[in-house]
Amino acid sequence: MRFVIQRVGRASVRIDHEVKGSIEKGFLVLIGIGVGDDEQVADKLIKKLVNMRIFEDGEGKTNLALSDVGGGLLLVSQFTLYADCRKGNRPSFTGAAKPDEAERLYDYIVQKCREKIPVVEQGEFGADMKIDLLNDGPFTIILDSEDIL
Repeated sequence: MRFVIQRVGRASVRIDHEVKGSIEKGFLVLIGIGVGDDEQVADKLIKKLVNMRIFEDGEGKTNLALSDVGGGLLLVSQFTLYADCRKGNRPSFTGAAKPDEAERLYDYIVQKCREKIPVVEQGEFGADMKIDLLNDGPFTIILDSEDIL
């Protein structure tokens, strides 16, 4: 499982020119689900995500978490995080979970995040989405379950 976390001043996702979800200060999280990922993997990444201290405190140090700054989450599924570009110029996505399993885990992640963070918005699994964001920093972190477990 892979989370690409971008600290944002604001972010929104549109589907067919209509805003599906939007947040102000918080994290835009692109979520890739791989073959073999399960709820235990998701729980570990969710714990890291919601406790990630990458907002500045009064001294300018990255020491505050989402809950400390009243931040929100915008969660967007993105199977292309499992692109394998080692051979040729056309990426392979065989490392990504099958759509039905990925959607089930994506929904699980959204639900678990809602239990921990008051403002959680989301994209639509499998939809053609347009994302607008104001990256704060820019500050981008990649969480990969292979590095954490």
